[in-house]
Amino acid sequence: MSLISPLARLQQLDSNTLSDALDFFDLPGATYGLRPLWDCPKVVGRASTVQLGRKTDAQPTVHLISPVIDTISSHDRVLVIAGGVEGISCWGDILANAARCKGIRGTVIDGLSRDIDGSSDIGYPVYGRGVTMISARNRLVQLSSGQPVNMAGVTVSEDDYVLADRCGTVFTPAQHIDEVLTLAEKIARRQDGMVAAVRSGRSVAEVMHDKQFEAIKQGEAQ
Repeated sequence: MSLISPLARLQQLDSNTLSDALDFFDLPGATYGLRPLWDCPKVVGRASTVQLGRKTDAQPTVHLISPVIDTISSHDRVLVIAGGVEGISCWGDILANAARCKGIRGTVIDGLSRDIDGSSDIGYPVYGRGVTMISARNRLVQLSSGQPVNMAGVTVSEDDYVLADRCGTVFTPAQHIDEVLTLAEKIARRQDGMVAAVRSGRSVAEVMHDKQFEAIKQGEAQ
């Protein structure tokens, strides 16, 4: 087992490589459509999950997500927010400033954000489906936190691992993180070698033959 922390190892990888590793283990985790909402940096961390839903009564409520931000005390967290509704925001600049003050690493929304310039101005990473101007107030409520949520078809649990970059967002179940990281690191080394081989003049058809990728899996079994 590596002495380097999983988050440090994850920081050295990208979403493409991690997605490939999950494929080898037949594990869900790679998503489509949860992309950076401004030109933000890669984010890695542990999931703090939030489930939203439509507001169905007129009773005043605490603003969604704010109770979760208030309770976070570590600096390894990524907010993972499910239940977004088309056209309606579930993130904004005030929440971004609060999250930044608490040392939260970023937010991934299966939904939309408003005030995206406010997040960009303070360098707070936000990933999701898009942007809108329409407020969540009196439209959405927080239903739960710390419970499994569905993010673009992938079930994400509290403390699962999150990696989000320009190609999208990948979630890795906490119970599988060591084996997935070990294989992802082997894939990254093998792919670096394949790039070097192509640059040296080897046939790309040979370098990218399926047997080359099978060799990665066989190497894992050794």
